[in-house]
Amino acid sequence: MELGSRDAFDRMGTLGIEEEFFIVDAEGRPTSGTDELVYGSEPPAAIPGGLDHELFKCTIEAQTPLLDDFTDAEGALTTVREALVSHAAEHGYRIASAGLHPDARWRQLDHAQKPRYRSQLDRIQYPQHRNTTAGLHVHVGVDDADKAVWIANELRWECQVLLALSANSPFWNGFDTGLASARAKIFENLPNTGVPSAFEDFAAFERYERRMVEYGSIEDRGELWFDVRPHTGHGTVEVRAPDAQRDPERTLAFAECVHALVIDLAERFEDGESSTTLRREILDENKWRAIRRGHEASFITRDGEGTVPLAEAVDRLCDRLDLSGLGTILDGESGADRQRRIHAAEGATALREDLIVRP
Repeated sequence: MELGSRDAFDRMGTLGIEEEFFIVDAEGRPTSGTDELVYGSEPPAAIPGGLDHELFKCTIEAQTPLLDDFTDAEGALTTVREALVSHAAEHGYRIASAGLHPDARWRQLDHAQKPRYRSQLDRIQYPQHRNTTAGLHVHVGVDDADKAVWIANELRWECQVLLALSANSPFWNGFDTGLASARAKIFENLPNTGVPSAFEDFAAFERYERRMVEYGSIEDRGELWFDVRPHTGHGTVEVRAPDAQRDPERTLAFAECVHALVIDLAERFEDGESSTTLRREILDENKWRAIRRGHEASFITRDGEGTVPLAEAVDRLCDRLDLSGLGTILDGESGADRQRRIHAAEGATALREDLIVRP
């Protein structure tokens, strides 16, 4: 039974970035490639943690090493991405990035044979069979378990801002869903996903995690796939809300924001700041607004007494944390709008090419 512990939370401010990508062929269509790229060859030396696959053989995950500070993130992310693209090219593949690949037709794609995924497919059935999603996950180290749980509780509101900004998956299974982030909606059809409830402290979260394993709901702690969670193995707060991004600058902006938020909230916890008590149903509504509208979303405020447009929420975050990257994303074209524009003007072939990750 794989469970973490309170003792894992022993470092403050470390950073790790995990990105999920699509393996595609010469025409940019998703294709099975993890047998060669993950199992059939040595991983690139520039990726210390190696490569891993996800549920489908067309999806692959790469992660930075554990970083002591955000200042090391740009170099680490660039190194990992360049190594992945080069590794794929050596085996005749290309790499693409988006929350969903518009041509990933789940009925025609091969699932991984790893026992963990076979078990999930058998247990979860249809929702997992169609789960062709790709996300961005950011880990930030926290030096106290109760502090990590408090921070994760508080981040539930900001996760919807990050999702709206990152929205990069309007197409799924070959059609336009009308959503800005169809990935988020498809993924939350799985159990143990979406916005989690608040936990009183680490003991409460640990009891929940243990019961879910003991009662057979999950096989290990990694199957608690919430938008934000204390990771009891790594000793981090992990934010899993954003869609995957093609451009590394966007990935870095989200990582910078999550890192700064965790540091800021850690200080607020130490100062004895009170918890936010917004209802879970309101947070779910905010997530729906992010999924549907993306950059055009507005959110119910933390006190539940009004709404705030995404632009204002981002401005407040940038002012509070002294950030600039999120503002640049907000001022630019959203990933979802870009995909729709290219598809309408130039067609599916051009859109597939636009999603390719460049070295």
